[in-house]
Amino acid sequence: MTSMIGFYNAEVKRFNAAHPGLDKKAREDVLDRFIDTNPERISWTRALKNDLAKNRSFQYFSSCLTPSLYRPFTKQWMYFNRTFNEMVYQMPRIFPEAGAENLLIMVKQRMNNEGHFVLMVNAPPELQTDGGSQCFPLYLYDEEAQNQAGDTPDMFAAPAAGTAQRPRRDAITDAGLAHFQEAYPGEAITKEDLFYYIYGLLHSPDYRDRYADNLSKELPRIPHVKTAADFWAFSQAGRELADLHLNYETVQPYPLTIEAKGPLADADYRVEKMKFAKKGDKTTVIYNGKITLRAIPEAAWDYVVNGKAALDWVMERQCVKTDKASGIVNDANDWAIETMGNPKYPLELFQRVVTVSLETQKIVAALPSLNI
Repeated sequence: MTSMIGFYNAEVKRFNAAHPGLDKKAREDVLDRFIDTNPERISWTRALKNDLAKNRSFQYFSSCLTPSLYRPFTKQWMYFNRTFNEMVYQMPRIFPEAGAENLLIMVKQRMNNEGHFVLMVNAPPELQTDGGSQCFPLYLYDEEAQNQAGDTPDMFAAPAAGTAQRPRRDAITDAGLAHFQEAYPGEAITKEDLFYYIYGLLHSPDYRDRYADNLSKELPRIPHVKTAADFWAFSQAGRELADLHLNYETVQPYPLTIEAKGPLADADYRVEKMKFAKKGDKTTVIYNGKITLRAIPEAAWDYVVNGKAALDWVMERQCVKTDKASGIVNDANDWAIETMGNPKYPLELFQRVVTVSLETQKIVAALPSLNI
C-alpha cells in the first residue's frame, strides 16, 4: 500500500507537470491516455482516476490496517480506507473503524445443494466469494455521531484526532423481537438470543431442504418454531456454532498422525502447497516435503460451507501464490510468522478446522426437527 500510494502521488505530480492549467473536464478527457496502468505498480479504479483528475494526493496510515476474512477460515490484512476501497455498501455502519466489534451472519445470496450457505464472522468479509454474500449484523453503528470537525466518522476515511465512537444499537428491530416474544409467552427472549436462534435455524438440514426453492432465489425468511423448547434448542445450537466458527484459531487441534522426516525445526513447517497423497484418498495430506498428515477423519470433509469443504478452503489458501498480473506474492507463512508468531500455524489451522468440521456436524445432527 505504501508503494502504491507513493506511485499514485507521483502520477498526480507527473500529470500536473505535463498538463498544467487544465480544468477538471479537460483533465478527465486526457487522463486514461496518460496514466501508467502497470498492474505491478497500481490498481486503478474509477474513483481513484477521479481523485487524480481533482489533483488529490494521499497518505498511508498504518492505523487503517485491520484483519479481514478473505475466505472461510482464512484471514488476511486489509487496508481499511475509502480512497482505496470502492463499493463499501453498508460496511461503515457495521465496522465504523478498524477493530470495531461486531458479529455478522454472512449468507450466500444464491444457495445451492452444496452444504451450508451461512457463516458467522467478526471481521470485515470479502463479499463476492462463490457467487456473492450478504451480511446481517448483531449491531449497527449510527451515522449521526460527529467528530470535533463536524464530519461523520467513517471507517474508510483517514484517521482524525478527536473522532467520537459512534453510538451502537441492535440491528434486530423491536418489532422483530416482539414477533418472537409473542410466540412464546413468558419466555425472557433477548435480541441476542434471537440472533443465535437465526444462526442455528439456518444450519438446519430440514430448513434448507424445505425451503430450497425459495433459498435459491431470495434471502432467507425466519419462521418461529412451534415450541419454546425448540426455540431455545436452536438458539443454544447457534451459540455453540458461533463459538466454533468465530474462534476456529483457538479450538483444540484434532490429533492427526503427523509423520515427519527427522527432527523438525521451525523452518520445516513452511508450507508451499498442500496436496493429497493419493487421488480419491482424503485421509492423507502431504503438508510439505518433510511432513505428512495421516488419519484425517473422512467425516471431516463433509462440513461444506459456501460450496467447498472447510478443509478444502484451508488447503487452498494456506500456500504461497504469486498473482500473475501484479506480481504480489501471497504467502501464508507471512501471516503465520509475522501476525500469529507461530510458524506451525498453517498445520495447526488444518488440525483445528478438522475439529471445527466434526463438532459442527455433531451440533447440526442434534438440532430438533423443523416444526413450525
